[in-house]
Amino acid sequence: MTDFSRRRILGAAATTAILSATGFPFPVLAQQGRTSITLAIGRDIQGLLTPPERIGPIEGNIIRTVCQGLIRFKPGSFEWELSAAKTLTQVSDTEISFELNPGLTFHGGYGEMTADDVKFSFELFAKPTADGKPAGYAKDWASLDHVEVTGKYTGKIMLKSAAPQLWLVVLPDNSGLIISKKAFEAGCYRSDQQPIKVIGTGAYTLAEWVPNQRVVLKANPDWKGEKPAFAEVVLQPVRDPKTAELALRANELQFTPVEPADAAEIEKEKDTKLLRQDSINYVWIGLNVEKPPFDNPKVRQALKLAIDVEQVLAGAYNGTVKPAYALMAPGLLGYWADAPKPKADPAAAKKLLAEAGHPNGFKCTLTLMSKPTYQAIGQIVQALLGEIGVQVDLQVLDAAAYYAVGKGDSGKNLDMALQRFGGKADPAFQTQWFVASQIGTWNWQRWNDPQFDDASAKAASINDKAERNRLYIEAQKRMEQSGAYIWLTHEANIFAFRPWLKPAVLPNGDDMLYDRFTTA
Repeated sequence: MTDFSRRRILGAAATTAILSATGFPFPVLAQQGRTSITLAIGRDIQGLLTPPERIGPIEGNIIRTVCQGLIRFKPGSFEWELSAAKTLTQVSDTEISFELNPGLTFHGGYGEMTADDVKFSFELFAKPTADGKPAGYAKDWASLDHVEVTGKYTGKIMLKSAAPQLWLVVLPDNSGLIISKKAFEAGCYRSDQQPIKVIGTGAYTLAEWVPNQRVVLKANPDWKGEKPAFAEVVLQPVRDPKTAELALRANELQFTPVEPADAAEIEKEKDTKLLRQDSINYVWIGLNVEKPPFDNPKVRQALKLAIDVEQVLAGAYNGTVKPAYALMAPGLLGYWADAPKPKADPAAAKKLLAEAGHPNGFKCTLTLMSKPTYQAIGQIVQALLGEIGVQVDLQVLDAAAYYAVGKGDSGKNLDMALQRFGGKADPAFQTQWFVASQIGTWNWQRWNDPQFDDASAKAASINDKAERNRLYIEAQKRMEQSGAYIWLTHEANIFAFRPWLKPAVLPNGDDMLYDRFTTA
């Protein structure tokens, strides 16, 4: 029987990481007292640092710390509270009125936040990017018709239709953050310029970015809210979890995500606490339905039958996470409790391959990010598919190269990709990445199903919870029928940190409230 143990698969990689970490370049900030903390992030900043065009949570968490929204999430919760807004009222299904707190000043001398900045920030989502395509997060504000400015601090958010997701995944989240119109027009928010300028009204300023070394956030002296616990927050890019673990032991980091499979050992360390969360994120293998032989549904079904998900999770995660069977995680609106739970059947997989004209299998490539757990998944999948004659080459890429490989015309060349997306509290956020308009952006499967798109759009535009739930389950059934998605897990989020630190992590585990990290 093939040995799919994580220990065997990752032994060599872990040894390399330990050796390479002996010259770890982190500043030992803990010796300066508890005015500064150093937190690990999984990669460096990429792309634009505007809400519509952020790449993901790494950028989103920085923008969230520097900028304010009308409302904000409470620490550890998807409940919200007022922030930049003095009032925010749902007047009708298609109108939300707001009044800003006066005196909120943008960093860097860019003036006071006004309703014009709110209008500019929200309507920016509808503007195409430099390549003429919709912004990556344009769907978050797809329901917006316009923002009507009624006074210096007041306005109305006018919608095309009801949009219940605005209160869970937009207004209190990254897509609801308000940037300075004046600063944007002056060329700020660009990561391709140094020094980088992200202008907001939040509790911290972006003081420094040294690419691939550190991002430094400093307390905003003009902040009128509750004083943050730390004068400085340093974000340290650490791609290898083992390296981050060693830095935590040395107190060169005070907080880091850890691999679920390693959590039990890390918890034994002195002066270390763990925060565990069930996740609403999703990891899957996506198949490019436009490219032969994956354009044949029988081939897609064969690969799904050949991959034993339980073996994959046992080997890559030491069995510490549960399998996923559809897009929505348990507890979310639209969770499909009766989703098929297929068992691996290599014999049936071989039969389907023969019927599809591939009795001797074929060669293909699985593209994945350079992360130990994902490499373990790749190696296990490679072995399992090898048993039915499918020879899989692993294309392992760093984060920057990985996120570029599925974009634009280059995405046409993908065979299979191991993907992981972060979830949000409303299912509208999850489904938006798989519609036809996302082909060439985030829909790397290049899957085009009008019925899926219609169900997703309708569910996002009504307030009836029962009907929304039904529509999201129907949308997931379309995904299942496509065979383009081999679901693996919704993950578990585990963080290790110093006992004197109290982290502020939202329930999806990706989104951090750096300004609300405090001492325990």
